[in-house]
Amino acid sequence: MAESATTEFDVLVLGGGSAGYSAALRSAQLGMKVGLVERSKLGGTCLHTGCIPTKAYLHSAELADEARTSSKYGVNTTLDSIDMATVKKNKDGIVQGKFRGLSGLIKMRKIEVIEGEGKLTGPDTVTVDGTEYKGKNIVLATGSKTKTMGIDITGRVITSTEALEMDYLPESAIVLGGGVIGVEFASMWNSFGVDVTVVEGLPSLVPNEDPAIIKVLEREFKKKGIKSKTGVFFEEVTQDDEKATVKLADGTSLEAELVLVAVGRAPVTEGFGYEEQGIEVDRGFVITNERLHTGVGNIYAIGDIVPGVQLAHRGYQHGIFVAEEIAGQNPIIVEDINIPKVTFCEPQIMSVGYSQPKAEEKFGKDSIEVSEYNLAGNGKSSILGTGGIVKMIRVKEGPIVGVTGIGGRFGEQIGEAQLIVNWEAYPEDVAHLVHAHPTQNESLGEVALALAGKPLHG
Repeated sequence: MAESATTEFDVLVLGGGSAGYSAALRSAQLGMKVGLVERSKLGGTCLHTGCIPTKAYLHSAELADEARTSSKYGVNTTLDSIDMATVKKNKDGIVQGKFRGLSGLIKMRKIEVIEGEGKLTGPDTVTVDGTEYKGKNIVLATGSKTKTMGIDITGRVITSTEALEMDYLPESAIVLGGGVIGVEFASMWNSFGVDVTVVEGLPSLVPNEDPAIIKVLEREFKKKGIKSKTGVFFEEVTQDDEKATVKLADGTSLEAELVLVAVGRAPVTEGFGYEEQGIEVDRGFVITNERLHTGVGNIYAIGDIVPGVQLAHRGYQHGIFVAEEIAGQNPIIVEDINIPKVTFCEPQIMSVGYSQPKAEEKFGKDSIEVSEYNLAGNGKSSILGTGGIVKMIRVKEGPIVGVTGIGGRFGEQIGEAQLIVNWEAYPEDVAHLVHAHPTQNESLGEVALALAGKPLHG
């Protein structure tokens, strides 16, 4: 850093991913002097090797599916080939554009970016490449990385990071993990013509979702030709010049050109000096109170290093929350259960609040009411050629505590769903609202009408 560089800040953030940069932006907006330490690129996993590039690939996959089926709608196209080099080039262009925009915003807010490997060396100190930087408040936001379960990531065995840099398509792939990342890549590769098998140790794909949603997804994946082995864990992954082999716990083996390890993400906390400063770390996660304070000095932790759902928008919310907490604004806590979630496979899944089993566990089976609406009755869904369901769960004579749905493009319905749950709306409240026709959004109105005891089309 130059001689004139600032070394004392009101807020000093370690990590420039979704959580870290949002904390920096909101702190600067609130009039504080902010330093942001980042060893790689601003934007972190989400922008460079996660959310944004994956969804760019999934959009290309959607176009491939549409090209295949468009003759059904009177538009006679053919799918000649998938040019992965161009798919990658398009993705790279989107990422670079967003990166330039973020870098410009950080500069405009006069946030000092400190490039290099930072380490917490005191309750108010982060040391970067030998230089000490002081923060009246320290925010830890070092993010997450792909779990590898001890598997050697080399050659034919890859993670999502390597998959997003490939400029060719394998003929076949085994995806280890049937959670969000696994089903998104399985869906994308299937749309691109790859022979895909998903292996999930738990009894179903997307095991954290509502059983009704899981049932639809597994049926649709089977229709699309995506094979799955659920309820069986893998034991060993080997490879040679020709193929990769996955040995399963039931004694069977699977072979494919590539194996994608997509078994979740782990916090990145090792080697940053957290424990040496008295911060509690459990299985790699930083333990905080409900207001994200670590219990040490004025040190907070946010994003994927805090136990809970590992989502970019949770990181944004954490960053904004901590900045406002430091500023004395006493912000409202948004609990993990009420953070919206979207899985961008085909068909898309959206959910917020409690699934039916979790609602039954929390409130009691006899204390909740559930309504489900089939998208077969929704005009816009029929026009788009998609099926699916939307489901709403309420406490009896109380608010809606869970909304979930599955269908083509259905992730876009998460906006109203999360407002319903977070504002603790009653079905009767939503039933009074007008939902434009013909839209997929009408299905939320329909399921609310049914839950309020006055179904229209159901």
